[in-house]
Amino acid sequence: MTSPSYWLDLFSPTTWQEFLDSDRDVSGFRESRWGIVQSIKPGDYLLCYLTQVSRLVGVLDVNSEPYIDHSGSIWKDDAFPCRVKVSVAVALTVDTAIPITKLSDRLSMFQNLSNPNAWSGHVRGSPAKWKPTDGEVIIEALLYAQENPVVDPPPASQLRSAPKVVHTNKGEEVTIPSGSEDGGIAEELDGGPDVVIKQATSHTEIQWLLLKLGNDMGLDVWAARNDRGREFNGNRFASLPRLRSDLPQQFDEATNQTIELIDVLWLRKTTIVAAFEIESTTSIYSGLLRMSDLLSMQPNINIPLFLVAPDERRNKVLAEVNRPTFSRLSPPLKGLCRYLSFSVLRDQLPKDPRVIRYLTPNFLEEFSESCEIEQV
Repeated sequence: MTSPSYWLDLFSPTTWQEFLDSDRDVSGFRESRWGIVQSIKPGDYLLCYLTQVSRLVGVLDVNSEPYIDHSGSIWKDDAFPCRVKVSVAVALTVDTAIPITKLSDRLSMFQNLSNPNAWSGHVRGSPAKWKPTDGEVIIEALLYAQENPVVDPPPASQLRSAPKVVHTNKGEEVTIPSGSEDGGIAEELDGGPDVVIKQATSHTEIQWLLLKLGNDMGLDVWAARNDRGREFNGNRFASLPRLRSDLPQQFDEATNQTIELIDVLWLRKTTIVAAFEIESTTSIYSGLLRMSDLLSMQPNINIPLFLVAPDERRNKVLAEVNRPTFSRLSPPLKGLCRYLSFSVLRDQLPKDPRVIRYLTPNFLEEFSESCEIEQV
């Protein structure tokens, strides 16, 4: 008898509730995942994971071969036509679901991490086949939680909005995460540029310096979509006369929504002439992933990319850019990104507007360095 396989099955809190409100006999996946869905067999287990709140919420037994059905969807916002018949083995609520990090000492995805957030790469798409040892740990924990529920509602900010699924020009579906990395404001901020966010962090400081520099060079500038209301030392981002309210639309929807989340852009008319990701927090992964996503969706794009980080984090930034994950891109991320230190921006760049207005973005070549690590 063949041993069962264990498959990740992603739900949002909304789609999980829709499943609970249904007959609970069908689970579905997007049409782009059909090639993987066909590997699911009767007798396998679906391990149900809630995005937004990072919790394990249920186990479903697979009772049929995979099939395509566009009709009668139980989910309001998507058909999820690649389906299998299921029965419920465990079904918790959002408030009693298990935070996956509580099992970090027992799950393989958390072992030997070079980056503390690297485990999240295992929960980005479904279905995905997981190790039997991990599947057994999860089922055991969920069965115990079903018998001994602990009510622990997730923060309201985590339930506010789900990542949006958009399409590339090739018809591929991608998820664009929202939010900012500025240490402490993870949820989307409402109100637009008239709402001032007073958060004097190093990230905000460097973001302001880059926006002001580009503005004084006579370029249009863009601050990440959720950061337009920020200020540094009384200087409001929205006060810059060349801060743009929208971006050129020459790319597909997925690319545009990735670009909107990059910390700082410099533009000349409809052309992006430089992009900056500021890495001041513990993890530098989110900015690298945005750059990686951009290159994956637009491999022929020709935008100077700069990773801006504290001097003491230089080696960490270079090591991360040279990881195999980013080196396998074509072209590799390490060959297109340059490192720019906080000290250069604070102390060495010209500050006289009469000088700055004659500069071009190429002048940053002198103050930055390649992210490629020479092999010895």
